[in-house]
Amino acid sequence: MEIDFDKMQGLAPAVIQDAGTGELLMVGFMNREALDQTLSSGFATFYSRTRQKLWTKGETSGNRLQVVAAFADCDRDTVLLRVRVLGEGKVCHNGTRSCFTEELPLGNAFGAASPRQKEAGQERAEP
Repeated sequence: MEIDFDKMQGLAPAVIQDAGTGELLMVGFMNREALDQTLSSGFATFYSRTRQKLWTKGETSGNRLQVVAAFADCDRDTVLLRVRVLGEGKVCHNGTRSCFTEELPLGNAFGAASPRQKEAGQERAEP
């Protein structure tokens, strides 16, 4: 199966998920070379849009991402990597396990606060 790298000027998003827990860890970008290297080495490699070069997650920190399974989405323009986290388990460059730590407030019609907002005392008043 081939990934369609043409939709995003040679890149495809790569969603990284913990194979054991299902936790969403990060999203990076891959070009064809990064995907090929990931699939052949068994370790997640990305394309840095700022540095414009390949980088393998954990090459300096030791927090490597060993690929357990790889999938393409139905449009073949996004990659999902199910990984085993090696090292200390800090995937995010901010020192956390997941890059997804900043919850966005929901302005839903019912005014219900999310469980995290309730824990933080940020419940919305009922109308």
